[in-house]
Amino acid sequence: MKTYEDLEVYKRSYKLALEIYKFSFTIPQNLQYDLADDIRRAARSVPSNIAEGYGRRKSNKDTTYYLKISLGSCFEVIFNLKFLRDLELIKDSEYGHFLEEFTICAKQLNRLISSLTEQPEH
Repeated sequence: MKTYEDLEVYKRSYKLALEIYKFSFTIPQNLQYDLADDIRRAARSVPSNIAEGYGRRKSNKDTTYYLKISLGSCFEVIFNLKFLRDLELIKDSEYGHFLEEFTICAKQLNRLISSLTEQPEH
């Protein structure tokens, strides 16, 4: 891996962050500084923490720390999606798409974290 941008999970999460941003502006105006802002920040946190972890790759422990934050942000997005669904503020098709994609990101991050945890430090 030459850069974090080579990681499949980074590519997927970056694309999803852009999609969430665009979607979030369809949330009613009175929820823009609450729910919309929360889901935007959480979605953006996934690829940004992957990038930060790569930048601090002195050790696998450092990198793993940021990947775990990224993983937590995936689950924060999933929570917010379910909340939006229950408020009937997201179409079923959008909900299904985002849920599936962020679940894949979470699985990819788990595999990456496991692989770094199992590697000996240099």
